[in-house]
Amino acid sequence: MQDHKINKVAVLTSGGDAPGMNAAIRAIVRTASHHGLQIAGVQKGYYGLVHNEFIDLGSRSVSNIIQRGGTILRSARCQEFRTEEGQRQAAENLQSNDIDALFVIGGDGSLQGAHHLATHWPGQIIGLPGTIDNDLSGTDYTIGYFTALDTALDAIDKIRDTADAIDRVFLVEVMGRMAGFIAAGAGVAGGAEEILVPERAVDIDALVDDITIAKEKGKVSFIMIVAEGAYPGGATALSVELEKKSGIECRPCILGYIQRGGSPAALDRILATKLGTFSVEQALQGVSGVMTGIINSELVTTPLKQTWENRKPLDPYLFELQKIMAG
Repeated sequence: MQDHKINKVAVLTSGGDAPGMNAAIRAIVRTASHHGLQIAGVQKGYYGLVHNEFIDLGSRSVSNIIQRGGTILRSARCQEFRTEEGQRQAAENLQSNDIDALFVIGGDGSLQGAHHLATHWPGQIIGLPGTIDNDLSGTDYTIGYFTALDTALDAIDKIRDTADAIDRVFLVEVMGRMAGFIAAGAGVAGGAEEILVPERAVDIDALVDDITIAKEKGKVSFIMIVAEGAYPGGATALSVELEKKSGIECRPCILGYIQRGGSPAALDRILATKLGTFSVEQALQGVSGVMTGIINSELVTTPLKQTWENRKPLDPYLFELQKIMAG
């Protein structure tokens, strides 16, 4: 039940795109419309906020986008917003467009931007976790993570076919400069022999021993999943070092931006729809300065600052599983 008066809301997407962002936009727009609110879209993230690039949105504006990757509102870097002057300009534009509540869909950098904006603008701000990295505290899963996993897994399965046919070690680099959630998930699901993540130090001598033992056991394929931030220079540099020490041919496979694109998986569409609707409902109750999330299947809110200050831990059991399964 509505107990806080707002008339007009705005939504923007910021940072790297994540499959499911459009589903979240759709949910916000249609829930706001359901409650009789006016809705504006901010184009190109904080750049559009600083440069006053607002467009009107309604229920028909978001037809047929739930299955689309990327973001219809687009995203862009904005150095101006990093300054206090830029943040004040963004706040003035929100005021001049009569915005009462702003929804920010993005990762930790985007939510930090929302937190800074709140010091210059009195309106409500609610963040939604939109990042394939799944590294925000305050939610078990982030919008885009499930699709990125499926995309990485599809590539790993194809590389496994070649690895079975050719006596080489394949190092598959997945996204994860600061966090290893994609690597851990895709590694277990793909039956990888090794998973390397930024949260755990890499021991090259131990890796060489593992490769040697695997070959002695008769393993015909050996796949290593490497988060991009797990080793200086990534999978390319690591493959050179491993080949030098083991004498076995090592080939890096960099998946790169393919993990960001594509039609969102069902779980991302459902998560985005839940969080988009819940975010509008929270705004109607006067809530501000939080990120919406889902923990143990329950919709929750977490103060923005906690989402990046409290480091989200990897599940250690995944690494135990991987070692047993790789035997």
